[in-house]
Amino acid sequence: MLFKQSILEGIARGDITLAFRRWQRPTVKAGTGLRTAIGVVRISAVEPVAERDLTDADAKAAGFVDRAGLLVDLRSDGDRMLYRIALDGIEPDQRVALRGEAEVSEEEWHDLAARFERWDRTKPGYFPSILQAIGTGPGTPAAELAQAAGAEKLKFKQDVRKLKELGLTESLEIGYRLSPRGEAVLEKLREHRL
Repeated sequence: MLFKQSILEGIARGDITLAFRRWQRPTVKAGTGLRTAIGVVRISAVEPVAERDLTDADAKAAGFVDRAGLLVDLRSDGDRMLYRIALDGIEPDQRVALRGEAEVSEEEWHDLAARFERWDRTKPGYFPSILQAIGTGPGTPAAELAQAAGAEKLKFKQDVRKLKELGLTESLEIGYRLSPRGEAVLEKLREHRL
């Protein structure tokens, strides 16, 4: 689920509290958050709604002038159901703060080392090698990194996302780079020869 920048700004101000999407099944759940460019949008409810039940108030809560404008934006899409998504503001993305933490405590290090060991069961050293490759070549396209790692591009990108969740990598327009935390973890990996 993507939002335009102007919609995100409206959510952050509290002006926009609803979104509408047509899906075969919802891609978000109530009680979860959706990461965006400006933070995590909190989702408080997701429920099917009939197009005929939409009102001007619904449209305004979704950032449109009126119901007609909302309907034009929604376009009919075959057999997909229409959903009303209640938005409960934006909170900071905790990964951003985590990325900047260049100090890695012993407890954090042991947790990360154990995680890498679990993830690397089928290919020992795989995740540390990803960090090494990104550290050596920031901005290298994912396809090149994947080929060097002997992995399919899609799987490689999913694996880098795991590292991003830990605050270790950052996405660039092309490729990735290590965050300060990622650099600290890579140094620990070198020290422990993992």
